[in-house]
Amino acid sequence: MRRLWLIFSQAATVTLALLFVVGTLKPQWLLRDGQPLTEVVSLRTAAPAPAPGASAGMVQASFSGYAGAARIASPAVVSVIASKGGPVEPHGQDPALRFFFGDRANAQQQTGFGSGVIVSPQGILLTNNHVVESAREIEVHLADGRQARAEVVGADPETDLAVLRIRLDRLPSLTLGRSAALQVGDVVLAIGNPFNVGQTVTSGIISALGRQGLGLSTFESFIQTDAAINPGNSGGALVDVQGQLVGINTAIFSRSGGNLGIGFAIPVDVARQVMEGLLRDGRVTRGWIGVEPRDLSPEFAENFKLPIKDGVLITGVLRDGPASRGGLRPGDVVVSVAGSPVLNTAQLLNAVAALKPGSSAALGVQRGSQALQLNLQVAQRPQPPRRPPG
Repeated sequence: MRRLWLIFSQAATVTLALLFVVGTLKPQWLLRDGQPLTEVVSLRTAAPAPAPGASAGMVQASFSGYAGAARIASPAVVSVIASKGGPVEPHGQDPALRFFFGDRANAQQQTGFGSGVIVSPQGILLTNNHVVESAREIEVHLADGRQARAEVVGADPETDLAVLRIRLDRLPSLTLGRSAALQVGDVVLAIGNPFNVGQTVTSGIISALGRQGLGLSTFESFIQTDAAINPGNSGGALVDVQGQLVGINTAIFSRSGGNLGIGFAIPVDVARQVMEGLLRDGRVTRGWIGVEPRDLSPEFAENFKLPIKDGVLITGVLRDGPASRGGLRPGDVVVSVAGSPVLNTAQLLNAVAALKPGSSAALGVQRGSQALQLNLQVAQRPQPPRRPPG
């Protein structure tokens, strides 16, 4: 009896082992009426990918990442190649002729790589000013393989923006979103040409809004994102999950030159205002009052027994400028412009720049223990000098 029980146990063990092996390697052998005999584990299976050309209504709704936004935006993001420096002398490296060419023998043409965004089918592009500044030639490479020479319509170094134009037909373009509607935590995609490896899409979230005091440009109100931005992404697109343009990628914070998860983009609302001014007038018109501002420090407020803690200290006033004629003095603290409070230098610059030249504006001023309201005639901000090409 014990011998029979041993044989039965061994046979059952071998049979179960064979069933396990067959069920794992050849489950179709264990079908009954076309259905599996049993399920070992419960699996959550993704919906099948839609067939090429299938309409959205034919596909069952399911989360598919951000492929839709990338597909909408990518065709309108271009690579920008800017040639800077003097022309290369073809005989400059010949030792026998070095006497005639001198230092020009070592003058090599520099090539800068960046990105740009087509915002109009008529060939209007947005990019960073530092990508194309002082460039002798600018070449644009589209995602569909086409290439074109670009001309600079206008540039605004104070926001680090430039507008280019190319002459091609059937150009894709991005829809301009509203950066004012962005919120911290919103998902965004950064599209550009990092390190000149080719068009690249990265994703992240909005980490902060209204970043100022970075020293990147005169007027700062950056979108901060952790989407990977690297050298070469400058001038590229920051888009939302609908594929709409919400910013122009412009800079990274990095000690190594690579991405550390802190990137900055110019809000599209600012970019649109600058672009419209450059297209309409060839320049950006901003208000100006002629002062040297500095953030109000707690030490200054305490030493001069000021009843305020926030504002902008005026350290200098241009003689016969708008502020001087309006009665503003060095040592005054500006606390508001046209009724809007200003807490730091960046806010003062942005508030004054938004004023229309020729208009009158009221400045709230703290002079010692006295609160004043001064009316100034706003002038037009002088254009910064442009660097010559070369």
